[in-house]
Order: sequence, then structure tokens, then C-alpha cells
Amino acid sequence: MGKAREHCGLFGIFDCDDAIEKVYYGLYSLQHRGEESAGIASTNGNSIIHHKNFGLVNDVFTPETLKRLENPHAIGHVRYSTFGSSDNIDNAQPMVATYSKGEVAIAHNGQLLDASKLRKDYELHGSIFHTTSDTEVIVHLMAKPSHVERPNLSHVLNHLKGAFSLLFLTNEEMVGVRDPNGFRPLSIGKLNNSYVLTSETCALDQIGAEFIRDVKPGEVVYVNKDGLKSESYCSPRRIRPSYCIFELIYFSRPDSKVFGESVHLFRKRLGMKLAKEFPVDADVVIAVPEGGNSAALGYSQASGIPLDRGFIRNHYVGRTFIQPEQGSRHRKVELKLNAISEVVRGKRVVVVDDSIVRGTTSRSRLRLLRKAGAKEIHVRISCPPHSFPCHYGIDFQIKDELIAASHTLEEIREFLNVESLGYLSVDGMLSCTSSPHNHFCTACFTGDYPVSYEYVGKKTFRKEVKNRKGVTV
Repeated sequence: MGKAREHCGLFGIFDCDDAIEKVYYGLYSLQHRGEESAGIASTNGNSIIHHKNFGLVNDVFTPETLKRLENPHAIGHVRYSTFGSSDNIDNAQPMVATYSKGEVAIAHNGQLLDASKLRKDYELHGSIFHTTSDTEVIVHLMAKPSHVERPNLSHVLNHLKGAFSLLFLTNEEMVGVRDPNGFRPLSIGKLNNSYVLTSETCALDQIGAEFIRDVKPGEVVYVNKDGLKSESYCSPRRIRPSYCIFELIYFSRPDSKVFGESVHLFRKRLGMKLAKEFPVDADVVIAVPEGGNSAALGYSQASGIPLDRGFIRNHYVGRTFIQPEQGSRHRKVELKLNAISEVVRGKRVVVVDDSIVRGTTSRSRLRLLRKAGAKEIHVRISCPPHSFPCHYGIDFQIKDELIAASHTLEEIREFLNVESLGYLSVDGMLSCTSSPHNHFCTACFTGDYPVSYEYVGKKTFRKEVKNRKGVTV
């Protein structure tokens, strides 16, 4: 309801006879993480080939394309732009480059806070950039000569600030990386003798791979003919787990295990906690699909109010929040959902959803319930109000765009035209996790940022975001 747009999904497998098929189905499982573009890069140990384009996975890759890509080592990427133009195909990933050490393909999920500064520094010294993506900065860091020698990967990674889960593919190995805060998920799996790296465990299930463990914050894992080797690339004092709680609340698929949590069970606990914090006399609980499904189940079980389907989703429209332009997002809202009047007519309805970011989509959907004859509408949100921008890879990056940043709870309720509105508290949300509470980033709710972005300058950052109207930084 007034959704944020997604970032990206990563999937890679090394030394597998049908690697391309596995990556294709892995990306298909991660499609919810980005519908803008998709790409695969592969190698047979001699050279890297790749294909990428705008659109969904099954549109970008034909049987002929997949056949051409056939090699035993491959990585793939699905994207929504969090930095760089969404209409430039060069910004689609994996990004493939040739530099002094050979060929490399890079796939990135997250956002580099110092990308603009690094880019300007390189351009001042004559470097030429071919994309507007922050990922290309990594290529230039890898290629930059130091006063002694070309920097190794640890040297490069220690120059990055922000949120980054990364996959690298060279002709010799596949490499996985998580930033010292571990903002974005990255998991290790194994299929027979082949290692797999993926953003979510649902993709492991899709190909029949076994989940081994998560890549740790500040860890780099190398997969090659000798197996898997890992090391920490930064000092222990830099490692501060700050897992994005919104991954669990909204972005990840319910059948995934992320940050050690079953996403479905976590969301169900959110709903149960929400029922305790914001009880109401009502006749039926309904979810806004798909994000509110698990929380609505928990709310119903804890409150004793029957659960029913109040909305039907048209699965052929796509996720409205993920569309690159605001206009197309609004045009698709009412195509995406329809209210079932027989379920809500004349009833007091509890509507459970995972978030309200800007509020405009929420109002459109709730209007459908009014038209269907709902007597009362009580909105329950399974996370706290989004009052602060995110600088770690989600597109609500300007505070003015967040309805909760400038409106009281009562003003939001009036804007939505509902009888009551309740957001889950920060403490209530964190009580549903099994990890230590300080291991999660809650900056979009509290304003407590684990990694400062002051070094890019607040005014500069805000100007750059606004200059990309409709495209996130």
C-alpha cells in the first residue's frame, strides 16, 4: 500500500553441467526482487559471455539465448534501479568488463553511498564511465593502480561504503561478498558438488539445492575448482550486523529463510503482535495480497476474528510499486486488485498490510472496499510508520515523499478515509525476531542510521536524487 520499489536479486552457481538452466530458474524465483531487467553471465574458463535486457526473466531469455550461454559457471541478476537510469540497458546487470587482470562480471544488490564522490574523483583523473550505475565504480576500483601494485579484492571492498551484496564471476572463480553491516541477504547453498550463491533461499529450493549458511557480514567467499574458501576482508571493529528489517517485513518471499528467520512465520508473529497492540471490534480480517497475507493470518488467529479473502489479485499485471514511473504505478493499481463485495458488504473490516510508504496506492485500494460496501474499515500495518528515508538500496530516499514524515497518525487516517489506523510499534516489531534487536537496521522508522552518508553531503545527495525524478539513487 503505497509501496517501496525493490532493489535486486542475485543468483550464481559454479561448476554445474546445467548451470544456465539453474540460474534461469533461480532468477525466476527471485523475480519479486526486480522486474525492470534481467541478465546472465557465464564462462567455460576461457571467456565470459553474457546476455541482458529489459523485462521479466521469461521475456529476456529465450531457449536460443539460454543455449548460447551454456557454460558450467554462471551468475545472474534481476534488477530494479536504485542508482542509475532505468532506461539505459548498459545499467542492467551483470556488468561485464575487461581490465588489467582479465574479464569480470559483477552483480550488485544494494547501494554505495560514496559512489558519486568516487566517480567524480576518477573522472577528474581521466577515467571514462559507460553507465550511470554505482556498480561501475567497483570496476574502476579494481582497475585502479596503487603505488605498489594493482589492488586485490579486499583492498577494493574496504573502499566501499554502504549496502552491498555482490557476486563476481571471473574465468577462474565465483566470488560472493556481503558488506560489514550485512544490510542485504546472501546465502550459500550446495547442489551435489556445485556451490550456489543467492539472495534468498527460495531460489535454492527451486533448483533442489541444500541451504548451507548465510555469507557473514564483512565476509568474502571464493568458489573455484578447489571448492569454497572464505575470509573476512575487513577489521572486526567494522563488522556491525544491521540487517534490513524491511527484507523480512516485505521484500523477501514468504517461503524464504532470511537473516536466520522464516519469513512467513516472522510475518505471522507481526500480525499476532499487531492484534495485541491494536485490537478492534470487527467482523472479518482481510489481507492486501500478497504482502499482508501472513500478517493477516496472525492477526486473525490472535484476535479470533475470522479471516477471509477480501481482495482478488490479477497476477498478470505485475507489482505496481516496481514500475519505474509514478504514473504507471497509479494506472495499474485498480487493474491489480478487485474487492469481493460478498465478503465485505455491510461488515466491519480489518485490512492488514505490511506498510504504507507514500499513501497514494493505499487510498486507491481502500476506496475499492468502500465501493464494495464495507461498513467500517480498520487498517492495521505490520510495521512502524516510515518516517525517514533509506540510503541502503530502497527507493524512499527523500523524506518529503514519506507520508508519515509530515503527517500525524490522525491525518493519515483522514487521508485514507478509514475508521481507524494502527501501526505496529518498533519494540513490537523487534520482539518478533529471534536475533538480537541491535542486529537489525530500523533507520527508516527511527532515523538511527548504522552507516552515515554525511561524506557525500546531505544537500548534494538530495539534489542528485531529485535530478533523477522517478529514478532512485
